[in-house]
Amino acid sequence: MGESVLYESSGEIVTITINRPHVRNSIDGPTALTLRNAFRRFDDDAGAKVAILTGAGGTFCAGADLTSVGDPERRNDLDPEGGGAGPMGPTRMTLSKPVIAAIAGHAVAGGLELALLADLRIVERDAVLGVFCRRWGVPLIDGGTVRLPRIVGLGRALDLIMTGRPVDADEALAIGLANRVVESGRSLSAARELAEQLVTFPFECLLTDRASAYAGLDMTVADALRAEGVAGVPVVAREGAAGAARFVGGAGRHGQFDEDPPEPRW
Repeated sequence: MGESVLYESSGEIVTITINRPHVRNSIDGPTALTLRNAFRRFDDDAGAKVAILTGAGGTFCAGADLTSVGDPERRNDLDPEGGGAGPMGPTRMTLSKPVIAAIAGHAVAGGLELALLADLRIVERDAVLGVFCRRWGVPLIDGGTVRLPRIVGLGRALDLIMTGRPVDADEALAIGLANRVVESGRSLSAARELAEQLVTFPFECLLTDRASAYAGLDMTVADALRAEGVAGVPVVAREGAAGAARFVGGAGRHGQFDEDPPEPRW
């Protein structure tokens, strides 16, 4: 059946594809390890700036492969101490660079949790998201109860977590679970367009702001403001001064980019 996870580099953009379409890209233990290693490879590669996570065959990921539960060689890693990188693979990793999820078909149960690992989610119009593991007595142990409230708010998260109901693309966009909604078949190309836009920016600045946004979630406002300044001020000299000089010289006036990227076709 080939490799369970595909890793493709194109310049500064990496595409990681869950490649088990015969089981709707569900994740067993060996696939989880391979997926974890793919994200570790991306995070360690100084030449890679943005990763796209997607699934083969028109489905993002249907969650854990429940056929592996009774097989010691294929079952997902379940640490009773809550350690490790997560049963689905990379879900307890702290990544230093942006990830975009390109979502087609279903992103449910552990598949939704993988999507929540991403910074941004591009969702096809006929996609379905949800905590479908609710009906099988399988809890969210890949970050779902942690990341979902931070993304959509506690009230909406509890609705999805407790009911396990399906969420379509329009609702996902309305509640902030999706960042973009695109037509069927366009999630991957739209994710690539977005990744190409991100890599054009002064990247140390982008990474610093991204890291500050995440770190601030666990701090008081006063501490977060102080940490933002500590991390950001040195970047002003390294990247901001050159950007300011370009602006003073006439670039970027009226909100225009120096070289406008192509209009995204969401």
